[in-house]
Amino acid sequence: EVQLVESGGGLVQTGGSLRLSCVGSGFNFDDYAIGWFRQAPGKEREGISCISGIDGDTYYTNYLKGRFTISSDNAKNTIYLQMDRLNPEDTAVYYCAATASYHLDYVLDFRSYDYWGQGTQVTVSS
Repeated sequence: EVQLVESGGGLVQTGGSLRLSCVGSGFNFDDYAIGWFRQAPGKEREGISCISGIDGDTYYTNYLKGRFTISSDNAKNTIYLQMDRLNPEDTAVYYCAATASYHLDYVLDFRSYDYWGQGTQVTVSS
């Protein structure tokens, strides 16, 4: 059974940083792409970044690249999302997700992903 568990969320002040972790089990990281998404109240789920287990390529939503950095430790079956210079607009529930197949045009589309974690809340205070 594929399982994903996020951690690392919390309350942070504007300008601060957080590092989220996503631990996966029940599948081979090398065969999947793992993505980070977020969803704020009343808004659609938004793709942030993903990393390919096959070749390590990374993809970012353009306007978040530079503040958010994805990385992986396949030996630990863990994906990280480093988030810097946070602002209140980053407040959301953050999810990691996994997919065994995707098209590059939709790599940050939440509908491309089959398995999801329960999410972790990130709140940025002004």
